[in-house]
Amino acid sequence: MTNTETFNSVWDAIANTPEQAANLQARAELMQQITAIIKANDWKQADAAIHCRVTQPRINDLLRGRVSRFSLDALVNIAAALGQRVHVELKAA
Repeated sequence: MTNTETFNSVWDAIANTPEQAANLQARAELMQQITAIIKANDWKQADAAIHCRVTQPRINDLLRGRVSRFSLDALVNIAAALGQRVHVELKAA
């Protein structure tokens, strides 16, 4: 008999606390939206780095979805560099 644990989301499965899961999810969503802007503008990584005001290796990490390498603060700064405003919305869990 196996012990199968179920989770509400992938974030809950990989995080140790609900707070960590929420942080991971927020970072991943911001990364997806920033990636979409980069792709919509058809920027190469070097061009995206200039627009985002970060290095090309940071853009590579972003495009590869390396969530652990970005804080919410860093992602908000990148979004702002792209002329975007981050809107935070609270929902009941």
